[in-house]
Amino acid sequence: MISTRTLSGLAAAGVLIALFWGLGSYPLLQPDEGRNAEIAREMLESGRWLVPTYNGLPYLDKPAFFFKAVALSLGLFGETDTAARLPSALFALGTLGLVYAFCRRVYDDVTARVSLLVIATSPLFFAFARFVIFDMTLAFFVTGAILAAYRAAESDGLLKRRLYAVSAACAGAATLVKGPVGFIVPTLVLWVFHAWQGSRNWWRDAFAWRNLLVFLALVVPWFVGVSLQHPDFPYYGLVKESFQRFTTDEFRRTAPFYYYAVVVLVGLFPWSLLVPEAVVRVWQQHRDLRPADRLFVSWAVVVVIFFSLSQSKLPGYILTAAVALGVLVARLLAPALGLTADRLRSAVLRHGTLAFACAAVVCAGAAAVPVIAPEWVANVAPRPARYLGTLATPLAWLATVFAAAALAALTAFLRRDTRLAGLTFMFFPLALVPVLTAGMNPYVQHRSAKALMQSLPPLPSETVLVCFRCYPNGWSFYSKQLVTVVTASEGYELQSNYIRFALQGTEVWPERMIRDKDFPRWLATLRVPAMILARRADAPEVRPLLAERGATMGPLTDEFAGALLLPEEM
Repeated sequence: MISTRTLSGLAAAGVLIALFWGLGSYPLLQPDEGRNAEIAREMLESGRWLVPTYNGLPYLDKPAFFFKAVALSLGLFGETDTAARLPSALFALGTLGLVYAFCRRVYDDVTARVSLLVIATSPLFFAFARFVIFDMTLAFFVTGAILAAYRAAESDGLLKRRLYAVSAACAGAATLVKGPVGFIVPTLVLWVFHAWQGSRNWWRDAFAWRNLLVFLALVVPWFVGVSLQHPDFPYYGLVKESFQRFTTDEFRRTAPFYYYAVVVLVGLFPWSLLVPEAVVRVWQQHRDLRPADRLFVSWAVVVVIFFSLSQSKLPGYILTAAVALGVLVARLLAPALGLTADRLRSAVLRHGTLAFACAAVVCAGAAAVPVIAPEWVANVAPRPARYLGTLATPLAWLATVFAAAALAALTAFLRRDTRLAGLTFMFFPLALVPVLTAGMNPYVQHRSAKALMQSLPPLPSETVLVCFRCYPNGWSFYSKQLVTVVTASEGYELQSNYIRFALQGTEVWPERMIRDKDFPRWLATLRVPAMILARRADAPEVRPLLAERGATMGPLTDEFAGALLLPEEM
């Protein structure tokens, strides 16, 4: 039996390590982190809070709520990597707080603490808690909407009305984070749950006029305000960004139907190894499940199936399913750890432990191969092999952690020791997070604009930054300067669907967007210093234009080349 004190310590350590360990120790990743941090920086600098901008252009791919949160963090703590990531970490902490309070009320304190540990140390959850992106903020409000509505349904009178109002407010805030999915997901989850429960009239209370008024009071002013400034937004936001994203492959994020099965397996590892047999047990006992168990089962199933039907798929879409599955795994673990007697659940944990031992052996071997035989890896995969020199130490530590976990899991299985099995599942993610965090920095240096900025020569104060058929997301964040983009299409380099959509409908382009065919003429009129950046594959096309002005384009990084044009050279 694991003591309450040990469990509390593990839960606290799991949350703090997973969410905050080395939060700013590596630069912002491209494309999402660099883009989102820069949008927030521009919002803070301009003071325009309704319509976000990206490189000075309206960015309406997503609502402004998340960018406001990041902008406030940048304003309070400085324009750093840590400050940019802090809102996601804090919303993750808030999500865990909601889950803990809920589980402690409907289950018990032990299940609540195990839930914290399982969810916080699931790779899918802690990855998005450390990423400058919308999904964790959305998860917080979706979780709040679902849990508040559940509590409202089992309450009476004034408390019922207040909880439904809170649920509506959370759904409205979720909509302000990422659009219609913010209210669609909670609605579907609650509908399936109440259908399973046999509740027929729940929707009358949930969708009472006062709750609709709360929701609309949050969403309508934003929608109307943005639409007045940009009349094309209603069509883009509702049709292209929402309906067509779900029903077509226009956004180039298609994946097979089973995609999210793989995401769950990897994203909840090692806890996901307990899920298959647990699903069988749940199905066998589905008539005896508690209402809260049915809520979390409904939640996980609805989210996974809903986004599996979508033509656009990304791992973060099912982030809230990780929350629901984490609670269900905790419901399995708490009795199996000896806190109450349950032979069936102990068997599930034991079988999962054997699977964990096998998976850990494979992962340890995979991490060790590049360290032991780098020449073989270079022959098989030459491009990833370029980073082996910087990743050798993190990979060695990763292999060690997996090997230790495999040994502990195998020992627990052979001894039929459910306590050791549970501790192995719990300690493994705690050891894995620091190793992955430390290992991120060498890899991210190759995927961040920060290294590119550091490779530049000293620039005169009035230097214009020019990107030829490229735009390293995050360059503006680190340089604190907007960039002139020379594009071969309608601004594809900025990786904004709305900017491309807006540019397709106009002949008059913004000042900082130049068609590549107009670049020679624009260059001839340039009278200030300019740092010209291009991918090395595109450098031969730019080099003659710069040579005419006495400038030579040379390599900056493995991917980019650049040249500094000075006034006397123009």
